[in-house]
Amino acid sequence: MSHNPALEAHEHTEHAHHAAHEEDPFVSRVAITVAVLAVLAAAATSLETVEGGLAITASSEAVLAQDKATDAWNEYQADSLKKHLYGIAAKEGGPHAAEFAEESKSQGEKQDPIRERAQEKENESARLVAESGAHERRHHWLTGAATLVEIGIALSTVAIITKRRSFWAAALGLGVVGVALGALAFA
Repeated sequence: MSHNPALEAHEHTEHAHHAAHEEDPFVSRVAITVAVLAVLAAAATSLETVEGGLAITASSEAVLAQDKATDAWNEYQADSLKKHLYGIAAKEGGPHAAEFAEESKSQGEKQDPIRERAQEKENESARLVAESGAHERRHHWLTGAATLVEIGIALSTVAIITKRRSFWAAALGLGVVGVALGALAFA
């Protein structure tokens, strides 16, 4: 069974529309509440899905950035070893000492840009990890919001069946708390 918030909101609205045709004003008000809560639940669920996707995307991009940083650090270390080896060879003298000294210098000059690239990728990874965490936190708040609003829909249905205002009041309260949690997700 698929979980389609838009379809569920439409179904709840249809049920509310049918209930509204009854002559009881209480049932009509509760039916309208169901329709409003269904729209709010669909919105919260959609936002929850988006935030979950953004959290996964940012986390994946953070891993890729860290991999690039690791590759750059490996390149930096390899160039450092080459620089030192050519430096040792140049100090030993011989017919190629000048070439070795030049190559040692060349290897050393390559290191600064590589170090900068590695640090940039580490910073990017850290930023993306923080971004992923923010999306994940919003996702959790929106999950709570959607759950409370959906429980409010269920209580509204119970209110229609039992004609008890206490269930309707509880449904309204859960709807308000759900909306508040949804708003807190982005605060």
